[in-house]
Amino acid sequence: MAAATAAVEDVFKQFGLFGVWALDCAKGAAPDNPHVRVTMPSPGLVFEEHDLGPGYAVNRYSILSAEGLSQTRVSVKVIFQPGAAGEERQTLVFDMRGGTRRTLFNQAEGGPVRVKDGIALARGSKTPTLKKCG
Repeated sequence: MAAATAAVEDVFKQFGLFGVWALDCAKGAAPDNPHVRVTMPSPGLVFEEHDLGPGYAVNRYSILSAEGLSQTRVSVKVIFQPGAAGEERQTLVFDMRGGTRRTLFNQAEGGPVRVKDGIALARGSKTPTLKKCG
């Protein structure tokens, strides 16, 4: 397990994933401007938090594994809402280009695909391209 968690840290550093991401870094977190914070609170433990602003629960992800698929794409396996009754394992693929990140794929383990080719299937809309803040 330690080797796997070290790999997560290495892949996240390689792709520049640590830090805060938003559509507009100068504006506060809101449903149309999510702030995504990627941290490593202790060695080998990588978390991602999605803040949608006041009045919304923060969505938390514990990163289990990460793998570079190409120069611009990274695949991650996560636990969504770890420790909560509704925790769920998911697979995601991010596109990383020029200080931006976009979700191209998301599927819960044993569930339907939620995002395919950068389109959120439930809404039929493109996933947002987040910029790295700071």
